[in-house]
Parts: sequence; structure tokens; C-alpha cells
Amino acid sequence: MGHIFAEIKLSNPRNQNLTPIVTTALADTGALMLCVPEHIALQLELDMESKREVTVADGRSMSVPYAGPIKVEFRDRFCYVGALVLGDEVLLGAVPMEDMDLVLSPARREVTVDPSSPNIPHARVK
Repeated sequence: MGHIFAEIKLSNPRNQNLTPIVTTALADTGALMLCVPEHIALQLELDMESKREVTVADGRSMSVPYAGPIKVEFRDRFCYVGALVLGDEVLLGAVPMEDMDLVLSPARREVTVDPSSPNIPHARVK
């Protein structure tokens, strides 16, 4: 299938004076959270709220900073989430993708809005 990337905009909703960061994120439905490198968390002046225990792909467990809130924008969709601070690239996990009602198109290797709700994100709540 290969990797799927999306151009997203990240900003700090607590500090509107900071310039948002436009970046390319690896879209990964196998990951839950948004992950950002430390330099992005520092540029956005995100509050380091706590530490979270995470298990990475190779099975190792580690404690990493949890920062936020952070506003994530993709095209005309947005959400507010916390972010794990680790790695060297932005990772867009399932939670923010679900919140914005985004889907992956493996054949076209792109992230798109859910075609069944093109105008506004749809949340199924029961």
C-alpha cells in the first residue's frame, strides 16, 4: 500500500499570536494519537500537560510528554486534540482523523474527507 501523507496546519488555540505551522503528516490508522516532534511543540509553545506511557512499533515502552491543546486543520475540517511529543515527523493518528471525518484512499495514496459527509464532519453517536 505504501505511505499516505496529508498536508495539515497545526496551531495553538491558547495563543493566536503564534504563526500556525503547515506541515506534511504521515497518516496512520494504526496509531491513535497525533504525534509531533519536540521542535514543533516548542514552536507552538504548547503546554506540556503530563507524561504518557506509549508502546512504539518495535514493542518498546517509553514515557513521553503529552502536550496541548493543539488545533489540527485539514482543508475545511478541524479538531482540537492533545499530542504526544516524540519522533522526527508529524504522525496523524486515528483520533484526529475520526474527529475530522477523514478517510484514507489507498489506491490514490491520499487523505480525503468522507464522501458521505462532504460538507460537515459527521460523528456517529449511540
